[in-house]
Amino acid sequence: MKKLISYIRHGHPEVYKALLLVLAIATIVYIFPKQGKFKYEFQNLKGKPWYHEDLIAPFDFAIKKSQEELAAERADIIKNSKPYFRYNFNVVNEKKSQLFREFKDKWDDKKNKKMKDRTMAFAKRLIDSIYSKGIIEQTDILDNKPPDFSIYVLYNNVAEEHEIKDFYTITSAYEYVQEQLKRNDAAADINFVLPLLENAIAHSLSYDKVTTDKVLKQSLDDISPSRDIILKDQSIISKGEIIDAEKFQLLQSLKWEYEQQAGGAGSYLFILIGQILIVTLCLSILIIFLAVFRNDIFLDNAKITFILILIILQVLMTRLAVDSQTFSIYLMPFCVLPIIIRVFYDTRIALFVHLVTVLIIAFMAPNRFEFAFMELVSGMIAIFSFVNMHNRSQIFISAALIFLTYSIAYTGITIIQEGGTDVLTWQDFAWFGVSALLTLFSYPLIFLFEKIFGFISDVSLLELSDTNGKLLRELASRAPGTFQHSLQVANLAEEAIYSIGGNALLVRTGALYHDIGKMEMPMYFIENQANGVNPHEDMNYDESAAIIIGHVIKGVEIAKKHNLPEQIIDFIRTHHGTTITTYFYRSFQKEFPEEQIDIEKFRYPGPIPFSKETAVLMMADSVEAASRSLKKYDAESIDNLVEMIINKQIELNQFINADITFKDINKLKKIFKKKLMNIYHLRVEYPR
Repeated sequence: MKKLISYIRHGHPEVYKALLLVLAIATIVYIFPKQGKFKYEFQNLKGKPWYHEDLIAPFDFAIKKSQEELAAERADIIKNSKPYFRYNFNVVNEKKSQLFREFKDKWDDKKNKKMKDRTMAFAKRLIDSIYSKGIIEQTDILDNKPPDFSIYVLYNNVAEEHEIKDFYTITSAYEYVQEQLKRNDAAADINFVLPLLENAIAHSLSYDKVTTDKVLKQSLDDISPSRDIILKDQSIISKGEIIDAEKFQLLQSLKWEYEQQAGGAGSYLFILIGQILIVTLCLSILIIFLAVFRNDIFLDNAKITFILILIILQVLMTRLAVDSQTFSIYLMPFCVLPIIIRVFYDTRIALFVHLVTVLIIAFMAPNRFEFAFMELVSGMIAIFSFVNMHNRSQIFISAALIFLTYSIAYTGITIIQEGGTDVLTWQDFAWFGVSALLTLFSYPLIFLFEKIFGFISDVSLLELSDTNGKLLRELASRAPGTFQHSLQVANLAEEAIYSIGGNALLVRTGALYHDIGKMEMPMYFIENQANGVNPHEDMNYDESAAIIIGHVIKGVEIAKKHNLPEQIIDFIRTHHGTTITTYFYRSFQKEFPEEQIDIEKFRYPGPIPFSKETAVLMMADSVEAASRSLKKYDAESIDNLVEMIINKQIELNQFINADITFKDINKLKKIFKKKLMNIYHLRVEYPR
């Protein structure tokens, strides 16, 4: 137990890495759907031969109706559905009562009583005749329907089937009244009774939308999803047999039933074990790749965390798309991952991470090979088109290329599978277009990840390297000589890093800020002493050395105050490494040869450079500063200067932590010599 505790205490980065990997595996497996996958891919083989072995039904299963069959059945039910009308007894009773009330109120009692009785009997017979048949409400549901169109009428919740012609409409009821009044076989008072009858006519059958919709919904819900049964051991399809529509539906039904049964409690454990093995294998390959080929990323737990979070987000995005029934999986912007990885790392890392991610998520996608192929080629194009982010239009160009790649790949696959382009629809390409547009969200995501993980992108470097920025303008104003020196160093370092392969924009930006600490006391640095006054002449050598060395610490403080990224601050910390202020140290030795010297008073605090970029800046800074003190500018003096300074830095072990070789250093020397001769307008000596 003590050994375990000691290992965790001293080896916590490795423990963290292991826990992080386990957590990532657990999260991805949790996101995965817990059901088995049918082992045969046949979604795009309709009309083509079955290349696998003879397929025998492993169990009884129902043949599912195709989407076309279900859609046709639903359409037929909707087309032949009959609306429901409700007979309103209250309306009928109210209108009859209204007729008799108005009759009594308006009849002139001075008139003949026999006439009154005849008119009343006539009105009652007429209104009873109308309402016994019924007056139907004219709604949109009956528009353009023939007279023999059937409907259901609810009489006290008892439904009876009728035709439209069985009932009056308001218009036909009026016409019936007019016809009966013309006959007037009862010798009634027509002029008196006509307005009363017109007022008493109203709809007695009203459209019952609630009941109609409820019955229609029930009918649609009652549609059986299956139409036949396949028994166990019955042949489904033989090798070489053409997959026609019927066979395709059989395979679809078997696939559905198989995956339902494979998701049961008995199979759950095995499915879980399989998913754990697959995800563990893929992520382990990624970690091994980083350990072997990019040890700098492997040792940085924050970078590994970032990569694993992106992979998990892609898996989650895939699960949401697969579970959705409203949109295609190709709507998801899977190319966001390789773009973001490419921005913060390199092309090889982006490609490998994208490959591993696609291998994982393909297990959830329909048509796995088609999906994997399309995502891999589109991801490659996204990476290649996103070499850098030096301008904002680049991301729009990448989005356009992603859409084009998707479209070409999908068209090619469809032509191979279908033998033509008849099945291609605009909606397929619309999904690709939306996915490409969603890729534009890479831009704000890059900014977000910069802030969360402390990364730095080319966009941020471009902003920081703008010499019109507040801090660089302040440097140019307060220490103009230092600013010019920084510009020269930036040019030297940028040219040099190109020759050995590195981040030129990072080097240039770091070079512009490496001496910002000199703003605090600019006159103590020779490049700013324009009036010839040197304040070091009145100071002790160790005091002067402390001021010179202090510009590194001051620079770090200023950089943090202005929220410069740590990657830029690293250039400030390392540009002198752990070298000493040679001039003041030797001057002290000459003046006080007998005195014991504390060399640490003359040594920069470090650390030494730990990357190609910081190492190149250290060399460029030293040779540029030293070149200003040359008394004679020619090829020989510059050659000797560069050799002496860089060899001295090698001797002092300033580059032992940087991934830079002697071959790289020799290239850098040649670049520095050439650039310095150009700066001082010297003619290059050619061999005779």
